Amino acid sequence: MTKVAPWSFSRIKAFDTCPKQFYHTHILKEFPYEETDATRYGNEFHKAAEEFIRDGKPIPEKFAFARPTLELLDAKPGDKYCEYKFGLTRNLEPCSFFAKDVWFRGVIDLVIVDGDRAFIVDYKTGKSARYAETGQLELMAMAVFKFFPSVKKVNGGLLFVVSDEFIKDKYTAELEGEMWAKWLGEYAKMEKAAEVGVWNPRPSGLCRAYCKVLECPHNGRSQ
Repeated sequence: MTKVAPWSFSRIKAFDTCPKQFYHTHILKEFPYEETDATRYGNEFHKAAEEFIRDGKPIPEKFAFARPTLELLDAKPGDKYCEYKFGLTRNLEPCSFFAKDVWFRGVIDLVIVDGDRAFIVDYKTGKSARYAETGQLELMAMAVFKFFPSVKKVNGGLLFVVSDEFIKDKYTAELEGEMWAKWLGEYAKMEKAAEVGVWNPRPSGLCRAYCKVLECPHNGRSQ
């Protein structure tokens, strides 16, 4: 059977957008990663934020607009973990990001652990929070509960640094089982597609301009 693990929020969303595109991109790997101006800018900001909070390195003038927000994060009490890479086994046990039995993995831009509470942040460098999805925060919170068992409550946010928007959500350890049930259901859809070898296309307005799978009948550029 085609291997779909280790999975992540981004892989789940890619599959949900279009199983066929996911198959060609993530399983067959037909299209190598290409850095764009937007991804380069995002990577540079993530590095600047990490070095400021972790090492106290001055924030480059290029990102001076975000300095007040990053200073507020740096001033929050608790142990801080920048670009925190984590993995979980199929039994939802903590493991390293590159462990042989890693089944689910992710990266949290900033984790602040203060006793039985934690605060998580994911930096976004897009121009707007219009299409923000808190599912990513939910998965991060679930990982925090596994890696920091003393934590019972997690406050999280998607920080859109350019538009100065902060999309918040809250999570409690007592709802962990319910949250995992939902995401395991999402993963099961991807696993089922791999089991039967059927990756159905899901046409949308993105097909013509953005999809590289030219063999798909819904790709306008292939006609």
